[in-house]
Amino acid sequence: MLGRTSYALAASLVCGLLAAPGGAAAAQRGLPQDRPTGWATAGPGTTGGAGAAPDSRHTVRNRAELKAALANHGDPTAPKVITIRGTVHGNQTDDGRLLGEQDYAPGWDLRRYMDCFGPDGTSWSDDRYEWCKRMRTLRITGSNAQKQQIQLTVPSNTTILGAGDDAALLGVDLTVNTGQNIIVRDLRFEAPIDHFPSWDPGDGDQGAWNARFDAMSVVTGRNLWIDHCAFGDGRYPNSQAPAGFHGKPVERHDGLLDMEDATDFVTVSYSRFTDHEKTVLIGSGDGKGDRDRGHLRITFHHNLFADTAQRSPRVRFGQVHTYNNYFRGSTVDPDYPMRGERLGGSAYFLGVGLESKLVSEYNAFDHTGPGASPDIVLANFHGHQFHDTGSWYRGRPLDIDAVARRKFETAAARARADAEASGTQPPEWATRTFTTDVGWSPADVYRYRPQRSAAAVRHTVLREAGPRKAVRPSPAAKKSPSG
Repeated sequence: MLGRTSYALAASLVCGLLAAPGGAAAAQRGLPQDRPTGWATAGPGTTGGAGAAPDSRHTVRNRAELKAALANHGDPTAPKVITIRGTVHGNQTDDGRLLGEQDYAPGWDLRRYMDCFGPDGTSWSDDRYEWCKRMRTLRITGSNAQKQQIQLTVPSNTTILGAGDDAALLGVDLTVNTGQNIIVRDLRFEAPIDHFPSWDPGDGDQGAWNARFDAMSVVTGRNLWIDHCAFGDGRYPNSQAPAGFHGKPVERHDGLLDMEDATDFVTVSYSRFTDHEKTVLIGSGDGKGDRDRGHLRITFHHNLFADTAQRSPRVRFGQVHTYNNYFRGSTVDPDYPMRGERLGGSAYFLGVGLESKLVSEYNAFDHTGPGASPDIVLANFHGHQFHDTGSWYRGRPLDIDAVARRKFETAAARARADAEASGTQPPEWATRTFTTDVGWSPADVYRYRPQRSAAAVRHTVLREAGPRKAVRPSPAAKKSPSG
C-alpha cells in the first residue's frame, strides 16, 4: 500500500502525464486513461475525491469498514478516496455472519407465496390459504430488512477504487442518491439476490417477477465516472433460480447499473457487463419526462456487453452516446439466450425509448447460434429518434438506422391501428415520424476519437475492459478543455 506522500506524488504524476500530448493520444487510440472522456467532463467535470485530506483516505476490507468510510468521520461530502481490498459482502453483519432469507424474515416461503396466486399465477387472494396474509407481510418486511442491510449510499466527492484481483462488492446495492462528483473504478460487482421478489400477474402477457435491488443505481446523481469495472450475476445465474410460474425461473436480480430521475453527466468506460437479464436502464418511466427531459446525458465507450439479454442500455429521454462498445450474445446460451422478436423472444442490445436521443458510433455486434440475425441489435420502445454511424454486425457494416426506422414504424402503425379499433386517440409518440436527426452531436460537447474497425474495437475491449490487475492511484479527473 502506498503511503500518503507517495499517493499524492503518484496522483500528481498521473495528472501531469495526462496533460502531456502522450496522455491525450492514448485516449484517442482507445487505450486506458486516467480521466474520463464523454459527458462526465461536462459542467464542473468529475474529480471524485481529489484533494482528500490524509484522514479521508480509507482502505476497507468488509461492509462495516466500507460503510464507515463512506460516512468519513461524520463529514460524508468532504473529498475522500476509498480503496477496497478483498471482497465486501452486502449480507455480512458487523460480527462477520452472512444473512439469508430466514434471517430477514423467519418463516418466509417462496413456494407458499406463489400458491396464493393460484396454479397459473393469475391473481392473489388472502383467503386462498391460511398462510397467505402472513406471506404477504413477510415479503414486505423481509424486503425492507434486506434493503436496510445491503444498500450503501455513496455521497458526493468520492473516489472508490478496487485494489488487487479480488476487489469486489458481492450482493451490495451501491446507491448514489443526489450525490455529485463520484468516481468508481476497478471493482467487480456481483448483482444482489433479492430474497423477496414480487410477482405481478399484470406485467406483460403472462405476468413477471420484479426484483428490487441493483448492483449499482444512480438517482438524481451528477458527474459520475464508472471505469474498468465488471458487473454480472456471478455465482447466481438465472438458471439456478427456483422455478416460477409457466416453467420460467424466478427473476431475483434487477439491474446491473440503473440511472434515473434527472441523473446527468455520466461516463461509463472500459467496463464489462455480462450474464444478466435487465442490464442498464436509463430513465425509470415514460411518465417521468417532466423530471428527465434535458438530463440523462451519458456516454458509454469501450465496454463489453456479453450475454446481456436486455437493456444494453435501454434509454428514455436522455442524450446518450454509445461508441466503440462490443456486444456479444448467442441464441443458445444456457443462462441468458438472446432470442429477438423473430425467434419469439424479447432480447435486444440497444433499447430506443420514448424521446430518447441515442447516438451510436462504431459499435461491434456479434450474435451467434441458430436463427441469429441483426434483428437483435435494437428494439423500439416508442422512440422516434436514433442515429448510428459505422457500426458492424459480425464484422460487416450494418445499417442500424434502417433497423431502427423499421421497428419504430411497425410499432407506431400497430398503436394507431389499436387506437382506431377502440375508438380512441393514438398515443402522441405514434403520430411522430422517425428521424435520424437526434438534435445533438457528441463532437459539439466533448473531444473523442473513435476506433474505426470492428477488429480494433473487439481487440481493445476484450483486452482492456474490466478491472485492472495493477491499479494506479488516480483519484482525480480533470475537466476537458471542451467541457
